[in-house]
Amino acid sequence: MPERSSRPRAARAAVAQGGARAKRSAERREAILAAALEEFSGHGFEAARLEDVAKRAGVAKGTIYLYFADKETLFQELIRWQLTPVVGAFEHAANIDMPMRMIADQMIELFVREIYGTRRKDVIRLIISEGPRFPKLAEFYYREVLSKLLGAFRGILRRAVERGELNSDVYVKFPQLLVSPGLVAILWNGLFDRFEPLDPRALMRAHFDLILGDRRAA
Repeated sequence: MPERSSRPRAARAAVAQGGARAKRSAERREAILAAALEEFSGHGFEAARLEDVAKRAGVAKGTIYLYFADKETLFQELIRWQLTPVVGAFEHAANIDMPMRMIADQMIELFVREIYGTRRKDVIRLIISEGPRFPKLAEFYYREVLSKLLGAFRGILRRAVERGELNSDVYVKFPQLLVSPGLVAILWNGLFDRFEPLDPRALMRAHFDLILGDRRAA
């Protein structure tokens, strides 16, 4: 009988131990990704070294290969880790049937809070600077991030045209026009913000006023 009663305790201990290992593994993976963001941001993709990523993360270099096959895979997972949640949030907003003006306000706040106000903007800057030299990285970013965002924006814009909120389908054809102020804000922040700070929220609101009409006149 005592032997039988000890089995559930042993099983619970094994489950707890497995859960602790999984938690440590997830924390180690996240530490590697955070260190990779620092190294890639500071040195670019080509010059960043995995040994420096490992040192910053507090792990052995070989540990990186337990999670990522190579430096390119690490960079791709960095993109996914940082931006997939934001893409999901934009897609969710796009599926809510509400006036274009309200969706625009939500998009502006989401961009400022979750991209411009975080290190995610550094990942986007990395893609802009490194993508031309490493087309596989640009292709991955397009597939995992841009194509999904553009699809979501086209859905929003088609509904706006159908409701008469937009008098042209030019934005449906070129949804890149919708996101251009965000890219301008990210580039300006990295290059010129110390000379002339830019308010990304005000910039994007002005842009949507040009598209939808001045909100003060509405």
